[in-house]
Amino acid sequence: MNIVLKPTADISSEKRGNGEPLREDDLSVNTWPNAADEDLESAIDELEDGPSIAQPKSDAEKALSVHSNVLARTVSGTSRRSRADPGPPPDGGLVAWSQVALLHLTIFSTFGYITAFGSFQTYYQAILGVSTSKISWIGSVQLFLLFFIGTFSGRALDAGLFRPVYTAGAILQILGIFTTSVATEYWQLLLAQGFCMGIASGLQFCPSMGLCATYFVRRRALVLGVGALGSCTGGVLFPILVQQLLPRIGFGWTVRIVGFIMVLVNAITVAFYRTRLPPRKTGPIVEWAAFREAPYTLYCIASFLFFWGLYFAFFYVGSYSRDRLGMSYQASVNLLLAMVCTGFIFRLLPNFLADKLGPVNLILPFTFVCGIMMFAWIGVDSPGTLYVFALLYGPGAAGIQSMYPATLASLTSDMSKAGVRMGMSFTVVSFASLTGPPLAGALIQYHGGNYLYAQTWAGTSFLAAGIVLIAARVAKVGWRVRCRI
Repeated sequence: MNIVLKPTADISSEKRGNGEPLREDDLSVNTWPNAADEDLESAIDELEDGPSIAQPKSDAEKALSVHSNVLARTVSGTSRRSRADPGPPPDGGLVAWSQVALLHLTIFSTFGYITAFGSFQTYYQAILGVSTSKISWIGSVQLFLLFFIGTFSGRALDAGLFRPVYTAGAILQILGIFTTSVATEYWQLLLAQGFCMGIASGLQFCPSMGLCATYFVRRRALVLGVGALGSCTGGVLFPILVQQLLPRIGFGWTVRIVGFIMVLVNAITVAFYRTRLPPRKTGPIVEWAAFREAPYTLYCIASFLFFWGLYFAFFYVGSYSRDRLGMSYQASVNLLLAMVCTGFIFRLLPNFLADKLGPVNLILPFTFVCGIMMFAWIGVDSPGTLYVFALLYGPGAAGIQSMYPATLASLTSDMSKAGVRMGMSFTVVSFASLTGPPLAGALIQYHGGNYLYAQTWAGTSFLAAGIVLIAARVAKVGWRVRCRI
């Protein structure tokens, strides 16, 4: 179909019905399409998608079709006009930086809340009378669903479905936290805190990261680092609330206060998040050819290994302080706070250095530091030395979490495939996060409450991850030492 557009210079020659010239002010857009508009939209579709054989439609069919299109676009928030390229990312400005602040709030209420699970682990162990391994499944399920569902929910941004997916996550998060406040048995906590809040985190975490990244190019690493600080903010605030309120007002109202904070956070983020790019077609969820590239495959293996042992200390350092050293519940929460707080600077500093030194070169020492500290934990026999362990392990773990996405990008040759490869890696990491803490608990229980087997397993896992990371680096650039990668 050919579309003939009349030049704008001829507008003044057109006449109204009363013979007066037609002015530009008289030209308006009909905001509610009629059946005739379907012809123009069909022509646009043909130009965009190629020629096709269309069956003629009656006026009634055209009217029904166009009204259906209006309804679909109203629900999805898209339009023909929204397909236009919005231009390069602004790399700043009020709207862009407001999205960074909103990302920080999202990660605060998702990843930050999960990071604080150690404060619940110790309390649940005292009141439920079940094994540490069984309790840790609650936190592990949350981590698994955050990463695994993120593999799919992240693509909602590309499809133009960010707002309904994110809002669904907000509803589930509020439902999960308030049902957790009335839970009294293990299976109730597993459903409410583990599954419900895990699904909510998965629906919110990855899409919000992707949305914020669309506003920046030059400062993207810094921006995502600022957003990732939300896990530290939540990892500090939530344990403090639990520590201070639990002995005074009980478990139910402590969790409800956390829930009211999440209600406020979700009200702000749902109201002010703004998507920048129009909906676009996405590729396959899995790119099997990626596993034929040695650097990518080796990095996925390394990611599994260091995430396998990463959250063991966050979940169990409080239990260790009480079971092995006789420390109070308040002191055990202080240990977790020390571990999280020392990670603040190491969620930003690596992002500054990555452009000069390379993400792979940075994540390697953090991985070996965590492995060494796990073996050093075996010799901890006093509260003072346990604090030293927490203060050294926290930065190492924060460095790994901060550099994980950037390292994956540096090992990807075709950046147009970075999204699908990130999703595939998220899937691998999700199973490591699911099985790691429960496995540690099972090893502790098998050894009669002694942490030696679990500490040895976690330390070996980190060191093995470091060796595989070296192999990935060699596969990418050879044995060159002075190479930014």
